[in-house]
This record gives sequence, structure tokens and C-alpha cells, in this order.
Amino acid sequence: MTVDVPSWAAEAAATLPYPLLFATVSGAHLYGFASVDSDLDLRAAHVLPPDEVVGLRTGPDTLQNAGIRDGVELDVVSHDLLKFARLLNSRNGYVLEQLLSPLVVLTSDVHAELKTLAPGMITRNHAHHYLGFAATQERLYHKTGHLKPALYTLRVLLTGIHLMRTGELETDLGILGQRLAYVPELIAVKREAEHGPLPARAAAHLAADVPALRAELEEARDQSTLPGYADASAVAALHDLVVRTRLAQSSTSMASSSPGAP
Repeated sequence: MTVDVPSWAAEAAATLPYPLLFATVSGAHLYGFASVDSDLDLRAAHVLPPDEVVGLRTGPDTLQNAGIRDGVELDVVSHDLLKFARLLNSRNGYVLEQLLSPLVVLTSDVHAELKTLAPGMITRNHAHHYLGFAATQERLYHKTGHLKPALYTLRVLLTGIHLMRTGELETDLGILGQRLAYVPELIAVKREAEHGPLPARAAAHLAADVPALRAELEEARDQSTLPGYADASAVAALHDLVVRTRLAQSSTSMASSSPGAP
């Protein structure tokens, strides 16, 4: 996947008011069909300070910042580590893709440790995420006639099928869609305009392929060798990582506020 991520992406993510554990690129850039005018979706995890976790006034477990930089529409979303860990442990494909995105703009040792735990969090129940996401996008392209949600529909179904069969996450439609001869042309059209119409000649392909892919994903889920629940040792390690990271943040905060601290 060749993706042009702006050099200022890490700086944009770091404008959030809490320390970040990682920031990655999601959205069309990750899915292999970013257009010349695509927005940049940054997804991250942050750590709240101890006084915003244990006190009466708790800090935000989700942060969002939007704007425009160098003509690029920017959307930054970050979850506190605890919320991120809970989502990771709840068949949530969004956070799984954010964590394992190869388009990394900020990283840390905690990010690396989270990625090592990710395989143990993958279950056949992640198929529900991809089936639900696909249904939403299918309704959207039928309603709007736009190409973008049609590509999203194909992408999420193919990602789900691949995940159920291999246990490995692949999000690039350019790779996943090689089995469908018309997909490269649709990606080329999408790269020219973010909100262009779905080519009429593609509608017939989608009418046949989307129901077939949905049925294929359901079958792949039912036949998958993936477990029904996250690995208990991975969940325990995830709990330990959250605790260690929070305590380390607490120690740092106490040291910086102690009398005589630099």
C-alpha cells in the first residue's frame, strides 16, 4: 500500500491535551482508496492523569478534534487507555484496525505491547462487527448513490472473510479486492474524487456480489477455527498493562508535583 500521509500528522495528533500512547491513520488511507481530496482520519489512545480518574471530576475517555490543515480536512479521535482496552476486548473491529494499522504516526512501548496482545483478542464474533458495518454502508450507497460507501461495503465484507479464515487482519481493498475484476477500476475512480457517484456499470456487480459476500462471511464465521471468546491470558495481560501504565502515569505525576521537583 502506497499512502501519502502528511508530514505534519504526528504534530496534529499531539495537539490533544493528554499524553498519547499511539496515533495511526485509519479511514480511506488505510483501506487503499484515499482520493486526492480525502480527509485524514487519525485514531489514537491517550492516558488520563490520576486525578482525572479517581477523583470526583473525571477526564474525557474520548477526545475528538477536527479542523483543516494545509487544505486537508482532519479528524482526530482518541480513547483513554482503559476505554480502548475495553473496546478491544469487545469484538470491536474499529479499535482492532486502529491498533494494527501499518500507518503509524506516533508510537510507544505500550503501543507495541498492545499489538502483541491483539491476536489473542480476535474471535469469530468479530464477524458481527463487519456484518453490521457492511449493512450500514450498503444502505448508505443505496440512499446516496455514492461510490465511497459502496467501496466501504466491499472492504468490510472482504476484511471480515479474510479475518475469519486466517485470523489475520487485512484492510486494503486493493489487496482484498483482487478477486473482483471491477474493483481496481472503482478504486481508480474513487481516487479522483472523495464523493463521486457510483458508476452505473458497477451497480449490477454490487447487486450480485454484496449478498454473496455477506453469505460467505456468515459461512466463514460459522466454520472459523477462531475462538468464541478472547484468550483469557491475553485479557489478563491487557488488564495488567492498563494497571501498569496507569500507575506509571501516577508516579510521573507525583514526581513532577513534589516539592523540589524540577
